[in-house]
Amino acid sequence: MATELNGRKILIITTNFGTETDEIQPPIADLREAGAEVVVAAAESGPVKTLKLDREPGPEVPSDVLLEKVEAHDYDALVIPGGTLNADSLRAEESAQELAKAFAADGKPVAAICHAPWLLIEADLVDGRDMTSVPTISTDLLNAGATWTDQEAVVDTGGGFPLITSRNPDDLDAFNSAIIKALSS
Repeated sequence: MATELNGRKILIITTNFGTETDEIQPPIADLREAGAEVVVAAAESGPVKTLKLDREPGPEVPSDVLLEKVEAHDYDALVIPGGTLNADSLRAEESAQELAKAFAADGKPVAAICHAPWLLIEADLVDGRDMTSVPTISTDLLNAGATWTDQEAVVDTGGGFPLITSRNPDDLDAFNSAIIKALSS
């Protein structure tokens, strides 16, 4: 087992339905393998019902705590998985917006996959930042003031906090490596 992230605690936030299976399970596994304690906070109590490619039911992922009960100061980084339904619902969750703002204010890494940058737009955290995402929300990011690039993962260390974004599940190796690197340095 790798030990790059021993002693680090990472928060993954999600709704209870519509999270892309491949955008929550691999980050949990990879970050735990790197030695981190990973906590999944969901909007409601109960498991996270994932979807494969936004269509087919995927496996459930257990949630550890309610989203509204967590505090940014208890964690070292925030990871936000996508999935169109999850991201669209999560961006309307005030507690999710406030958490993202708190991580940013504390200078802690914030990482978002695929459609998850929608939450960062709602939290007003993308203006002037270099980012990527699923191409279908590139206009949303551009309109919010981000510079959008079509690449596996983008790490922007300006703006007071490390911002890590990726396009889709095919990019998770680069995404997870960027999170590990941000927390190892």
